[in-house]
Amino acid sequence: MKYFPFFMELSKQSVLIVGGGEVAERKLDLLIKANASVTLVSPEFTENIKNIYKQKNFKCITGEYSDKYLDNNNYTFVIVATNNEKLNEKIANDAKQKKILVNVVDKPDICDFIFPSILERGPITVAVSSGGSSPVLARMLRTKLETMIPGAYGRLAKIISNNRISVRKKFKNSKSNRIFWEQMLNGKFVELILSGQDKQAIAFLESEIKTFDEDKKGEGEVYLVGAGPGDPDLLTFRALRLMQQADIALYDRLVHPSIIDLIRRDAKKIYVGKQRDNHELRQEEINDLLVKYARKGYRVLRLKGGDPFIFGRGGEEIDSLVDKNISFQVVPGITSASGCSAYSGIPLTHRDYAQSCIFVTGHLRKGKLELNWEKLIQPNQTIVFYMGLVSIDIICNELIKHGLNSSTPCALIQQGTTPDQKVYISTLESMGDVVKKEKPSAPTIFIIGNVVTLRSKLNWFQSD
Repeated sequence: MKYFPFFMELSKQSVLIVGGGEVAERKLDLLIKANASVTLVSPEFTENIKNIYKQKNFKCITGEYSDKYLDNNNYTFVIVATNNEKLNEKIANDAKQKKILVNVVDKPDICDFIFPSILERGPITVAVSSGGSSPVLARMLRTKLETMIPGAYGRLAKIISNNRISVRKKFKNSKSNRIFWEQMLNGKFVELILSGQDKQAIAFLESEIKTFDEDKKGEGEVYLVGAGPGDPDLLTFRALRLMQQADIALYDRLVHPSIIDLIRRDAKKIYVGKQRDNHELRQEEINDLLVKYARKGYRVLRLKGGDPFIFGRGGEEIDSLVDKNISFQVVPGITSASGCSAYSGIPLTHRDYAQSCIFVTGHLRKGKLELNWEKLIQPNQTIVFYMGLVSIDIICNELIKHGLNSSTPCALIQQGTTPDQKVYISTLESMGDVVKKEKPSAPTIFIIGNVVTLRSKLNWFQSD
């Protein structure tokens, strides 16, 4: 993070703008809206600035810039908006020497701060910045946000503000306060505001404040959420919503860091990842943690790579929750086989190549992999091995031994759906040698079958 975002109240601050053109005009408009005390210095000003000057209270000084304007004025910051690059650099240096923050328009390398692209909805202010690298991109993103955040959200914020104190006084702890507002902002209350029924919304809110049972709502709950194969864009809306509601998050090593970053910032995050022969926590201990935190009234997020019910041991975890009478929700995720194959241009089924697909775990037990090999070797069937990297030699040898052609095409996909994705294409008899040479690392998915030949034609995702 190059620039740290924060919001400053300017109603009691003084600001100097050097420049009188259209750029200075845009900055002036923003600062007037923020009730700042503004002084402009320029040999000449646009007609619009002159018109604003007649209506608004700010100071215009007609003349050339001098460093004397920085003395004894207690400016909070200076905005430089002239078309003279050498003058801009001089003003920036003058301000820095006097320890005044400075922004030089379109020159982020000599700025102390930059201006974001701003979206306003009443008391709600959304700021988008590209770190000065592309203001046009920031404006485009703001435009997208404008379509997602209707103007009614300004009214919504005001109604919430008017009722915050009464809600806070009613509840015994801050957690109940947050739970109440999250419940209101995910249901009928918001829908009434968005449809223009403000009076009905206020009446509904007042009723909910009176009837809200803090003790009952304070009971804990577990969210068993599938994080998908790695790309954050593959999360479901529901998964993201629950990730933002959780008080505590337990996550494993298969959850990509970019997805962990989407968990509510102030939630307690606990790593419970398991690697082969090196378990951070045993499964029983993870189950106990879920029960422990839920019983304390926390909303507990159990975030698992892929889908929690496909080789994710999610069934074991909710089984223990049922035994302890703990409420829970399950949110499916895109399983790694589906996500990684799609991002590799390898369809798991295809009318001309495979009419069935089977998912298998390649996890070793005491150095052995005991599977019904004959059942795996069926005509026109795709085989997908999860956790098969360590057992790759055993898998290939056993399939050949039980009758699968040694020239059957196969693909090993590492870090699928992420910018670090790598795909190794080989045959059943040669994949072991490829692994020894390339040394791929987990997590991986191993796909075996004639559908692999389609990759050369259907590959669309270009990773770094």
